[in-house]
Amino acid sequence: MKVLLVYPKYPDTFWGFKKALKFISKKAAFPPLGLLTVASMLPEDWEKKLVDMNIDKLKQDDLEWADIVFVSGMLIQKESAKEIIHQCKENDKIVVAGGPAFNAEPDSYPEVDHFVLDEAEITLPLFLEDLAAGKLQKIYTSDKRPDIRETPIPMWSLINMKKYAAMSVQYSRGCPFNCEFCDIILLNGRKPRTKTPDQMVAELQALYDAGWKAGVFIVDDNFIGNKKRVKEMLPYIIEWQKKNNYPFTLFTEASVDLGADFELMNLMSKANFNKVFLGIETPNPESLEECGKNQNTRFNVAECVQNIQQHGMQVMGGFIVGFDSDPENIFESQVKFIQNMGIATAMVGLLEAAPQTRLWNRLKAEGRLLVEGTGNNTDGSLNFMPKMGRHNLIEGYKWIVKNIYSPRYYYARINTFVHNFNPTAKAKLSLSDFKALLKSVWRIGIFSKSSILYWKIIIKTIFVKFRALPSVIELAILGVHFQYITKKITKTKP
Repeated sequence: MKVLLVYPKYPDTFWGFKKALKFISKKAAFPPLGLLTVASMLPEDWEKKLVDMNIDKLKQDDLEWADIVFVSGMLIQKESAKEIIHQCKENDKIVVAGGPAFNAEPDSYPEVDHFVLDEAEITLPLFLEDLAAGKLQKIYTSDKRPDIRETPIPMWSLINMKKYAAMSVQYSRGCPFNCEFCDIILLNGRKPRTKTPDQMVAELQALYDAGWKAGVFIVDDNFIGNKKRVKEMLPYIIEWQKKNNYPFTLFTEASVDLGADFELMNLMSKANFNKVFLGIETPNPESLEECGKNQNTRFNVAECVQNIQQHGMQVMGGFIVGFDSDPENIFESQVKFIQNMGIATAMVGLLEAAPQTRLWNRLKAEGRLLVEGTGNNTDGSLNFMPKMGRHNLIEGYKWIVKNIYSPRYYYARINTFVHNFNPTAKAKLSLSDFKALLKSVWRIGIFSKSSILYWKIIIKTIFVKFRALPSVIELAILGVHFQYITKKITKTKP
């Protein structure tokens, strides 16, 4: 059996880093970890080929080679997924689909032959058994949660690592919190399931053996969802990093309570974490209570952010406007909130009702759902009727983005970050890093409206906190991408 695994293309988004990737000569930020893991679950005697549409085009030769096509992706990739599926069906190929996009809206993909939904460790073996028996069903689904200690190492041989900015591994699935707008508990449950320390070391070793020596994204919904387990696991990573001369800088997603746990921050710092994404959402306590994000009301978020920065980790933040409880001045207070914390990478999005979430069900019952969501809450579109009015919300959102990614505001946040930051990560500069530096000097330092601000922060960092210079250069480069996305957002009509 010849199986072709296809990963859909991402549209231009905040997290696509399209403009920034050009500085480091990469095609995509991250590899398709789900499909690479599925590939390892398929029979060993199957021939396997993977096409990441963010790297390559799907060629006619690929389709002619394949006996069956597997497609997986996120909701934000659904338009590309539909095009892939249609192309496959025009070539009379059997299409098998799974992953978050298909889990959320299987009826939106009528051309798919078979859906392997929920978690593949449970449903893929059921599909393979029926395939062998010649009695395939349309949908394979299960409410069981697999033990991810049995999940295999991804098949890294299927990709060209040099095309990506960072690699990915997974430590846990699930999140103990139940935010109204989030679909994580639908996909992975509220009880975090973790891999063993030996598994994590084996996953890192596999990347190292494949020749990777750069950033690794631990893609967990909430890396610290089970603090006890993660504290038991991190010493193993620390020992492995030390033994191998710290080949990886690590980054992940976590809840804000990380900033109140000094033991955990110390361990992550020693394990060579240099970035963490936090779902901060809003400075308005009533909006946090409305969406059930009560964990953010129990801590001083600004102090948590500063604590994390002082432990050597840059904080990337997620923010949302559009809650029913948002006051009229939410746009001004969001900007002030973001600026004061020095979160340079601030992803501000419009609230979106993802399919089957508690928010989606509430808004549906209230008759406020308008259209299907795009999965991209930074494209300036809404799929529900907000309390403050559609026009006011979209225009207010554009105002936030336009302000925080104006050169003056953006570089002011970088300056605050440098002041708070205590670099601890051990990183080796590559030829690609030096090329990125030279490109940043040329494109930002000479030919941009940000040139004076760029040189001010570069020179200051060299003399005041030299070890922070790689982070500052990276943020300057990311600013080019963020300003590009801002122009796209502000041009959309409400």
